[in-house]
Amino acid sequence: MSGLSGYSPSEEHELLRQTVRELADAKIAPSAADVDAGSRFPQEALDALTGASLQAAHIPESYGGEGADALATVIIIEEVARACASSSLIPAVNKLGTVPLLLSASEELKRRYLAPVARGEAMFSYALSEAGAGSDAASMRTRADADGDQWVLNGTKMWITNAGVSQYYTVMAVTDPSQGARGISAFVVEKSDPGLSFGAPEKKLGIKGSPTRTVIFEDTRIPADRMIGAEGTGFKTALATLDHTRITIAAQALGIAQGALDYAVGYVRERKQFGRAIADFQGVQFMLADMAMKLEAARQLTYHAAVLSDRAMNGEKADGLTFASSAAKCLASDTAMQVTTDAVQLLGGYGYVSDYPVERMMRDAKITQIYEGTNQIQRMVMARQLLGGHA
Repeated sequence: MSGLSGYSPSEEHELLRQTVRELADAKIAPSAADVDAGSRFPQEALDALTGASLQAAHIPESYGGEGADALATVIIIEEVARACASSSLIPAVNKLGTVPLLLSASEELKRRYLAPVARGEAMFSYALSEAGAGSDAASMRTRADADGDQWVLNGTKMWITNAGVSQYYTVMAVTDPSQGARGISAFVVEKSDPGLSFGAPEKKLGIKGSPTRTVIFEDTRIPADRMIGAEGTGFKTALATLDHTRITIAAQALGIAQGALDYAVGYVRERKQFGRAIADFQGVQFMLADMAMKLEAARQLTYHAAVLSDRAMNGEKADGLTFASSAAKCLASDTAMQVTTDAVQLLGGYGYVSDYPVERMMRDAKITQIYEGTNQIQRMVMARQLLGGHA
């Protein structure tokens, strides 16, 4: 999917949006409340996305994928999140887990692991964070020690999205403690590898349909050829990955906010107080205008970042990608939190109960300000880009 001009979606992109929205409305939205209430993985969403080749559309055609550009992937995630935030993490986390391979892995490793994901036979998760290494990821303690033609992993990773349902994991581990961040390497670990286990699912405020678990490595042996890139380049790959995948969190935030705005607009048109629809009151109109204005600003910034992401992935000059991806993630997630909170306010007491979807959307929105780098970290990243060596 190509044909970008600036960051305006092409006709092909808009057709994709229509297709994904129809699929999400028909096959994903009806189960969203049940998925949330039961804290269960949305298998019906995975089946629907896989049936339409949308579960990992970003994978290049050379590895059996659809070859969707970054803007197309943003639109897919955005439209799925509009219906169900948990379900949108299927394509988002598949991208997060596989971008390190696309950036740094050998051709043999790419072909071995990207093709099953492209076919919908496997999912990929990303294991970077630890209990003592969240925002400060370089302080991780998970070790990978060489033993002949194998690596032996020991340690734990926390807050791993879709852990337990994904078959493959991109794992960052320390291979040379004396080198600091330059002593971190990246690996592919399979769910079936001996010594790999998972903690209990976390009990979360939102995105309850996407399991979040600790991944535990106890003398987990993997072949040496499962290293992604050269030894010691894992942290560099991790940072480069986030430049591309923070944009998918921005997309998720856009979708959550759009779903809340759409529902609020429909509600205020029907809800009557003092003998008239509350949509007739200027105070309500101004709230809706602010919600839509901020959402559209965040969307334009996210689409711009997606275009820069494509340029970088294609080896072209993409100055400003790090700033744009952090800014998009930060603005979109802050906007999602505000828009969903305002949607709850517009529904009044109805907005506060689970019979209506906006309270779920507000709970789901919160995580977008936290994962893949808190918004405080995003502001640090942006400041460093502005100040260079002075930050």
